[in-house]
Amino acid sequence: MKLDKNCRYTETHEWVRVAGNLATAGITDHAQSELSDVVYVELPEVGDVFDQGEVFATVESVKAAADVYMPLSGEIVEVNEELSDSPELVNEDPFGEGWFIRFAPSDLSELDDLMTPEEYQDHVAKEEGGH
Repeated sequence: MKLDKNCRYTETHEWVRVAGNLATAGITDHAQSELSDVVYVELPEVGDVFDQGEVFATVESVKAAADVYMPLSGEIVEVNEELSDSPELVNEDPFGEGWFIRFAPSDLSELDDLMTPEEYQDHVAKEEGGH
């Protein structure tokens, strides 16, 4: 399982990377591997505002559909248009080309609610039965 050391993680397998006053978010390498081949990503509109933990996107794969939850509260400033034509980017590069949204976080103290890469790795190991 790949992790990005510059990200924080949610229990529901989203990542967020904050740079200055903008944050980028997507689903983790673990999430994309569990979903298998991603065939469709439904993203929000620019200008939409979400609270931390709210559903902001849906991912459909050959195996299942999954909701994607907002890692931090904020307003969407950009969505990854590439995903409409190339949803497989989520599988190929979940922390890079496969990002979902860029947003302006409204409360950076919410980062304290998220897991570090090490904590997330432990979380996934527990979910998988401690292997």
